[in-house]
Amino acid sequence: MGYNRLMEKLSIIKSVVTVGLEPQTVDVEIDVGAGLPGLTIVGLPDKAVQESKERVRLALKNSGFDFPQKKIVVNLAPADVKKEGPAYDLPIAIGILVAAGVVRPELIEKIIFLGELSLSGEVRPAKGVIQAAILAHKLDAPLVAPSENEAEANLISNISFLPAQNLKQLVGDLIADKPPFVQTSGVKVEEIRDYGDYDFQNIVGQHQAKRALEIAAAGGHNILLSGSPGGGKTLLSRSVTSILPPLEEEELLEVTKIYSVAGLLTQEEPIICRRPFRSPHHTTSAVAIIGGGTYPKPGEVSLANKGVLFLDEFPEFPRSVLEALRQPLEDKVVSVSRAQATIHFPADFILIAARNPCPCGYLGDERHECSCSSSQIISYNRRVSGPLLDRIDLHLTVGKMPTKKIQDAINEESSAAVRKRVVKARQVALSRSRKIFKIAKTNSFLTKKELQKAAKLSEEDSRFFESAVESLDLSMRSLIKILRVSRTIADLEGSTQVRGPHLAEALQYRQKDEK
Repeated sequence: MGYNRLMEKLSIIKSVVTVGLEPQTVDVEIDVGAGLPGLTIVGLPDKAVQESKERVRLALKNSGFDFPQKKIVVNLAPADVKKEGPAYDLPIAIGILVAAGVVRPELIEKIIFLGELSLSGEVRPAKGVIQAAILAHKLDAPLVAPSENEAEANLISNISFLPAQNLKQLVGDLIADKPPFVQTSGVKVEEIRDYGDYDFQNIVGQHQAKRALEIAAAGGHNILLSGSPGGGKTLLSRSVTSILPPLEEEELLEVTKIYSVAGLLTQEEPIICRRPFRSPHHTTSAVAIIGGGTYPKPGEVSLANKGVLFLDEFPEFPRSVLEALRQPLEDKVVSVSRAQATIHFPADFILIAARNPCPCGYLGDERHECSCSSSQIISYNRRVSGPLLDRIDLHLTVGKMPTKKIQDAINEESSAAVRKRVVKARQVALSRSRKIFKIAKTNSFLTKKELQKAAKLSEEDSRFFESAVESLDLSMRSLIKILRVSRTIADLEGSTQVRGPHLAEALQYRQKDEK
């Protein structure tokens, strides 16, 4: 297919740029005119966008189109927003075809284009398709994106979507009398029931640890597991997602948006249907954990949003990384400031931290002798600051199970049975929050003022609590954490009021503040 005549004119194609997690419209302006042959791209493009020159030229050629031997200028507007990645290949190619007269401008009016091109003209999957779908829904505009991203686009309902497999097929569809656009159906949440080895019924004993994790899952509380190697800290932590409530539609959409921006969606998993479980190594940098970079991207705390962030060997993480966790643990959001703007990434996760009691790991172990000196033990435990430990709701020591108990243990409770109690307790907490505070929030979000209404104590229980707080020398933050946890314990037991036994159980999960 060739050009009858090269027309010297301007074409404008709609595309999208993601700033943080929010989509913005990009006008891809293409001018094919007189001058020395060549393709110039302006509008703050990164290296990947600049390299689209050769991809677009060869994709057009190998799809049967002639590449205009004219001066071609591509402007990505607004020009003050950084454009990243190869997803602008497709709109640039379509814009050149429009400017050259192959595709009539009225056929692509309002359509949003997104996609990477191979040299053969195939349309490859791109990042940020869900953001493009959100923008298309907002603008009531059709969307053209790679066919491999169709499941991602289908998360947003009632948009006209045209899956693109290759450039030649797409042009044929666009110039057809009735382009084969389809209506997207929206989110379809399917509950994940099989968690394989990470099911509570595969964990022998450890009933106190399971109880603490059930409380953490029901109220969204952070938890610290301490104990010698081989006690099951990692297995317990990995099994927590099996007792968390299924993702709601809004949560699924939010999590998938994060993974789309990070480029972590795959053809095998085009949408995130289960709560995330992230387990970064202790050598991971602060930027990778918190997020940021020259062009800010979500870090592990955001990738764990609505799920679990597991930090094994907690004291081995650099002090700067651990201290950087304090703000997202408190605010459930990460703010990354740059000269142009401040970008906010959600960070609503449950932190599960695991640590050994000493460098060798065997302090207090009856089967192994600890080889650490007192100074080494003190130095090791001081790697995690008091203010950070204060932000962790539940502290628990996990011991090894005796061999005889392991052999005798049968009929362990399954994750499905525990999850029913967790879901019920969360529903109670959210319903109460909506009724009293006009907003749905888990118990881990309740402020001191809100706890006075949600966890009101009787005079007797109040005296008991005050006495316990004074004897343990707890900080105000610890006091609030205990009330939050006791409120969750009461919800799990179906109690409308927080009572002494709930407070007593919550108190046993707090460490005594070190002087």
